[in-house]
Amino acid sequence: MTVQELYANIGGDYASAKKILMMDKMISRFIVKLLDDKSCGRLLTAGQTMDPVGLFEGAHAMKGVCANLGLMDLSHDASDIAEEFRPGNARRMSDDEVAKRLADIQARYDKTIAGIRAFSEAQG
Repeated sequence: MTVQELYANIGGDYASAKKILMMDKMISRFIVKLLDDKSCGRLLTAGQTMDPVGLFEGAHAMKGVCANLGLMDLSHDASDIAEEFRPGNARRMSDDEVAKRLADIQARYDKTIAGIRAFSEAQG
């Protein structure tokens, strides 16, 4: 499986990743590091109690990591949560809406991780 095929399978933006990381070798090297990244886990854990600080910090970290890897849908979803819980911003979403968005993030993240894991295994 090529890096381009991975990005097609997971709904990533290969061109965005290529702009930042410049070479397929670098993209391959960094995309598999998402398997060990804890930002999504922190975000989802904070969502269980609607901890505003944890939600902001987890979402903000996830937004940046995903944007750098060209995972724009995940980055945008995380950005929405980060802005909702950014200190000083007024809440616009209900807790139920936040929970739904977090469930959507988890589903998309799980699909992404499964694709990256298959890519990593294929690389040997």
